[in-house]
Amino acid sequence: MQIKKIVDLSIPVTSKTPVYPGDPKPHLSAAANIEEHGYNVSKLNIGSHTGTHVDAPYHITKEGKKIDEVSLTHFAGEGIVLDVTHKNPAEGITIEDIRGDLEKLRSGTIALFHTGWDAHLESELYYKHPYLTIELVTELLNRGVRTFFIDALNIDPPDGSSFQAHEAITGLNGIIGENFTNFDQIDFEHPFVTAFPLNMPGIDGSPVRAVAMEFE
Repeated sequence: MQIKKIVDLSIPVTSKTPVYPGDPKPHLSAAANIEEHGYNVSKLNIGSHTGTHVDAPYHITKEGKKIDEVSLTHFAGEGIVLDVTHKNPAEGITIEDIRGDLEKLRSGTIALFHTGWDAHLESELYYKHPYLTIELVTELLNRGVRTFFIDALNIDPPDGSSFQAHEAITGLNGIIGENFTNFDQIDFEHPFVTAFPLNMPGIDGSPVRAVAMEFE
């Protein structure tokens, strides 16, 4: 088996990477350099939900699994790109929006919500993203979907008025991924998506380097 194409689904992590309001702002700096120490080492000051990341159930649910306790099978699988680029700022994504793709969504698949909001990454509009309605989330959970990725800052309403989608998914020890990008570049069928977290015991989430792969 050979890889024909790889699409990078991760946004760059810099001091300007947008974070959820109140989260730690990333700061990257030099800790050692070749001139003084003979080698380069960098210091990374980031939150567990910086950049493209995954939420462990423990992020929202006190009794939920921590990132090191979640089966790695939740972070890899066939991705189903759901085109919802027609949605407006702060508008809910409904079952009707993905009606044509519902039959593709089943246990083991990864739902990729393509809002196109990554195009607004460097603007204030990024904070006014579309979100997943609880009716949509419930439908997918009932179909066995346990992994939800979105190319926006958050799967819940941008005004912070509700965390229903987070609560429903993490309540079943499902996985949420946010700040993804380049879903529009997945131009092949049956993409195999991976977004593995760092092995950090007891933590509520982790940055990831997510990719979509096409195999020969």
